[in-house]
Amino acid sequence: MKAVRDLAGVHVRLAEAEEALRAIRSGEVDTLVVAGKHGPKVFTLQGAEHAYRRLIESMNEGALTLAMDKTILYANQCFAKMVRCPLNQVMGGSFRRFISAADRMTLRSLMKRTGPSGSKIQVELHAGDGSKMPVQISLRPTSGNGVDRATIGMVVTDLTEARRSEELLRALTHRVVQVQEDERGRVALELHDGITQLLCAMQFRSQALVSSLAAHDGPARVEAKELREMAGATAREVERVTRNLRPGILDQLGLVAALRDASTEFAERSGVQVKLTCARLTGRLTANGELTLYRILQEALRNVEKHAGARLVTVSLTQPDAFVQLVIKDNGTGFDPEQRPVARKGKGGLGLVGMRERATYVGGALAVKSVRRGGTEIEVRLPLPSRPALARAGQRLGNS
Repeated sequence: MKAVRDLAGVHVRLAEAEEALRAIRSGEVDTLVVAGKHGPKVFTLQGAEHAYRRLIESMNEGALTLAMDKTILYANQCFAKMVRCPLNQVMGGSFRRFISAADRMTLRSLMKRTGPSGSKIQVELHAGDGSKMPVQISLRPTSGNGVDRATIGMVVTDLTEARRSEELLRALTHRVVQVQEDERGRVALELHDGITQLLCAMQFRSQALVSSLAAHDGPARVEAKELREMAGATAREVERVTRNLRPGILDQLGLVAALRDASTEFAERSGVQVKLTCARLTGRLTANGELTLYRILQEALRNVEKHAGARLVTVSLTQPDAFVQLVIKDNGTGFDPEQRPVARKGKGGLGLVGMRERATYVGGALAVKSVRRGGTEIEVRLPLPSRPALARAGQRLGNS
């Protein structure tokens, strides 16, 4: 009977030991108390990460641990859902299969130089069903936890909604720009057909008044002459505003003439020297593309006048390959392009944002280089339209 009781006790202790091992392996045990000759000893187990594992599993972002060869040592359920693969097929496999070849090279380079502060990269995630998802990957080196090889912790954030919001915001911005251009055209037309004609009529009437006054009416004659000159100056100013609102020269004579006219007008009004060089273009941009470059030059010159304190601006128009490139440089005070526009207290920041959005709207790109007390350079590149696109545009114009 004693032997039976001892055997039963062994089975009970064995079951308890197996349960303890299971709990340790699953991370359900934070600490372990072991009785010894000098009293109980408390051991903290690596399984104490259980609470953190539960947190990671409840995240709405993908979480992974990668070996340096991109083998996935751990992944949470959220990442498995992102790539539309069962979790058991994700862990132990390579992360490379979920990104493109170009992104693999970028990620490999980033993993090698990632420091303690971590790194971020935006890539396209390729799911198991062939779909693609824009994501941001945050990388950070992790401790080895007793493993000899280094590992990388990775958080994968779905950018689908963020990209959709950006697209909607960009579409709204483009719509605002288009409405603004339409309103500028309407105001320019009203100024030209209304105010300018009235001022010209006032100038002719003033001249007639001067001619009708006799020489002995000296004071009245002088006043009439001054009124005539004032009407003429006002008409010229209204004409300048009208040209800035809607440059008719752009439609009539083309981009080069419009850029030259804007540069000349700015130099005469501000006293800042402008050097303009234009290479011969073998192709022509769309009407929106030419208007974009004209508006960007206007905004850049406006920023020079308000903030740069420059004495010289150089403007060059070239055609590298299938692009038209406009570069605007000044020798002014410069600024920090990485600083937020709000933090700069409105010193041209929103103007730069507007220029960049205009370039993006017509499929181009804008880059800004500037250093404090070192001047500013703005480079805009717009693609020349293909011949089929030009033919379609011509057909639309012919049908309108």
